[in-house]
Amino acid sequence: MTYPIGKPGTPWGNEEKQHWLQQQHVQRSYQTEVLDKIMPLSERFELIQYGALPYDEIKYPLYALKSFDWQLDRPNVLVTGGVHGYETSGVQGAIRFAETVALDYTNRINLLIAPCISPWGYETINRWNPDAVDPNRSFTDNSLSAEARMVMQLVRQLDVQWLAHFDLHETTDTDNSEFRPALAARDGTTHDNWNIPDGFYTVDDSTRSQPDFQRAVIESVGKVTHIAPPDEHGKIIGADVTQPGVINYDKRSLKLCGGFTNAEYVTTTEVYPDSPSATPEICIDAQVAAIVGGLQYLLANTK
Repeated sequence: MTYPIGKPGTPWGNEEKQHWLQQQHVQRSYQTEVLDKIMPLSERFELIQYGALPYDEIKYPLYALKSFDWQLDRPNVLVTGGVHGYETSGVQGAIRFAETVALDYTNRINLLIAPCISPWGYETINRWNPDAVDPNRSFTDNSLSAEARMVMQLVRQLDVQWLAHFDLHETTDTDNSEFRPALAARDGTTHDNWNIPDGFYTVDDSTRSQPDFQRAVIESVGKVTHIAPPDEHGKIIGADVTQPGVINYDKRSLKLCGGFTNAEYVTTTEVYPDSPSATPEICIDAQVAAIVGGLQYLLANTK
């Protein structure tokens, strides 16, 4: 597949990036679908504006929800969604968790929820930001992504030890039809189409793997939707399956959102919204189930 922008084998310069940006357009409303849901939650959580995207500071304020009763002797848990703005259930799952069952846990843990890290990406249904930078490959010092930089600053200002980090994502058919071809064109490389797994899976961190924790997440989600099987090579998206529905990445070296905290327990959820067995509601419910399953495990097995 030849991407319509740039020359094959030649990385993009500023002209190609501007050409790509001109092709993007708003397809849904951050105000309506995210902010209007977050604002009423100020009755349940401390609502923190931790920044605004420089592309349009009025249109794209960044918000997080923090436990009102934050206590230093409680374990700290971070939930992030919408690092990739096009992955809808990550955003809506974080919000649904806050709307429904999050308060069941705030007497035992401190919660920080950043539901939509990339609102421009959410509105334009995009993996990148306007600079053609992938926020989820940008969680590092001196990051080129304002989205990554601002949420890292929020988390680091709290200066706490994190017990767990749930980073909510999706794997969609557009990964193959649009985003991986665009990536290959931008970087002047070759695009290799890979099998999109039909079902839910998680990504553990190979540098601090917690297989029992991942298993608890998978078992909880399995009550809501199906778990992705491995392909004919025993892999999911090119990575070895370490147990049903689980693969491992070195998240820090890849500059992934799931790698930037000091959390002992880290999981990246991956829902498949294009499955004939899935609906938007099932995908949102699966994200909530992933958090709940993980929290139940942590409360039963950690001090």
